Amino acid sequence: MNQARHVPVMLQRCLDLLAPALDRPGAVVVDGTLGLGGHSEALLTAFPEVRLVALDRDKEALRLSGERLAPYGDRATLVHAVSHELPEVLDRLGIPRVHGVLFDLGVSSMQLDEAERGFAYAHDAPLDMRMDQSAGISAAEVLNTYPPGELVRILRAYGEEKQARRIVSAVVREREKEPFTKSARLVALIRDALPQAAMRTGGNPAKRTFQALRIEVNGELSALESSLPAAVRALAVGGRIAVLSYQSLEDRVVKQVFAAGAATTAPPGLPVVPERYQPRLKLLTRGAELPTEEEIADNRRSASARLRGAERIREDVS
Repeated sequence: MNQARHVPVMLQRCLDLLAPALDRPGAVVVDGTLGLGGHSEALLTAFPEVRLVALDRDKEALRLSGERLAPYGDRATLVHAVSHELPEVLDRLGIPRVHGVLFDLGVSSMQLDEAERGFAYAHDAPLDMRMDQSAGISAAEVLNTYPPGELVRILRAYGEEKQARRIVSAVVREREKEPFTKSARLVALIRDALPQAAMRTGGNPAKRTFQALRIEVNGELSALESSLPAAVRALAVGGRIAVLSYQSLEDRVVKQVFAAGAATTAPPGLPVVPERYQPRLKLLTRGAELPTEEEIADNRRSASARLRGAERIREDVS
């Protein structure tokens, strides 16, 4: 992966959203999904006094971004961790509160471009899909061992696949003959299993199944459901959070967490709303912001991006 060619998604807008919270001495920013370090490098460059704490579960990503961020010395602290482990990471580093958080969700460009990782349905590769290859079960194990009903649930819930039952029936039939190990066999099976009408819409017919397997293998949605509220709690008052998501399931979680933080929790009918019921967040984006045509031309993977931002406006009061 040529880092010079990698264009971070909606970079300037992310910097603009976070700037009011980071343009101060002693500010700490968290990159919860480091990847190749493009966003992190820009944050360190744009805000010369900021300290960065960056997390990634992929050891290869940490190695490559470590080389990229080496010129920034001890301003950058890179940690092998999943994003929902942020509270433990900050506690270990002795950082009580942070001033900015950035999440760039989904699979990284590096993971997509390395065919042997098994994320991309365009290459024949081992069905792995683990972001951290030192832990967890592979996509092949999911396909070969999960009960049919559980596979149907995963494809419907995480891939929004309308033909889940038809695909799973074919998978179960084929895995009894020989376990799945490579991606091309799964792609071919999906093409054969789907009716012609379903093949004419939505790009590659394997896309939804691959997305569902990846989310299951990496526990992506459950990690997001715990890491986002944890990140909001870690923000100092005046701190800001920006989240880039790439599919509707992720964006829905972000929308729900931000909306809950921005809502009053007071019982209806109170003439004056006590402090403990007041909103904790102020929304910084009207709905989800989309990339410009120019950004999509520079980086086609930004086409599905959705950006939401929020600011912490008060402490929790019990």
